[in-house]
Amino acid sequence: MTRIRKAVIPAAGLGTRFLPATKAIPKEMLPIVNRPAIQLIVEEAAACGIEQVIIITGRGKTELVDHFDAHPQLEDTLRRQGKDALLNEVLRTTDLARIVTVRQQRPLGLGHAILCARDLIDGEPFVVFLPDDLIDADPPAARQLIDVYERTGKSVLALMEVAPEAVSSYGIAAGQTRPEDDRLIDIDTLVEKPPAGEAPSNLAVVGRYVLSPRIFDYLSQTRPGRGDEIQLTDALARLALNEGLIGDRFTGSRYDAGDMAGYLLANLNWARKEPRLWRKVKRWLAENE
Repeated sequence: MTRIRKAVIPAAGLGTRFLPATKAIPKEMLPIVNRPAIQLIVEEAAACGIEQVIIITGRGKTELVDHFDAHPQLEDTLRRQGKDALLNEVLRTTDLARIVTVRQQRPLGLGHAILCARDLIDGEPFVVFLPDDLIDADPPAARQLIDVYERTGKSVLALMEVAPEAVSSYGIAAGQTRPEDDRLIDIDTLVEKPPAGEAPSNLAVVGRYVLSPRIFDYLSQTRPGRGDEIQLTDALARLALNEGLIGDRFTGSRYDAGDMAGYLLANLNWARKEPRLWRKVKRWLAENE
């Protein structure tokens, strides 16, 4: 089986939920403590053995590329000042993975954004990371899905349970639980953002996918659907019918960094990993309850 070496990060959106902050700064560059959100995604990819990360960009997204590029002037300044810890952090961003970009010229949906990477994927299985979905997990959520792909040879989606009133915000999957592993389901139904009360389950698809390159054939045949966009969910439904598709109820905590409350919670979660910072946060919370 071909080892998974490539990942796609669709990052061409306008980030309107965070205006005016995202008027001049891509939402993927908003910080989670001291690292931009997209760096957390690339770090997860690197931890899973990904060698090449393909970022699908749009107009005004050059900062995404700059962040992972070398910055000789900054590096020389930190080196002269003896700020070795900061220098190492800066250098590390350039060594995480080989970053390449593709411009999505028109906002035609998530499915179209992934289709833009077809030539660079070049017939290999790959991982899709949605940059709004930050997942704190050990092993990384994408690694959990890759392990399932390597065992089964089938494309895999990350699933999590959501409240019934939240199903209209997600793609929803349903299917049969695998007898050998109750975390896994063989998906037979996929619906994009169904109304509450009409969803086939409460299992939401979240931003990690391990996909066979055959997904591109289905995407290229998919007509615009909900929102007049090419929906990845529609292509996945056809893939599930013809080739099989597995849902993995992964272990870990997911934060929607594209939502203001989720973004703040993600910052608090990663702040907990910095003991000195977390002590100050806890003190402030205790004093302002």
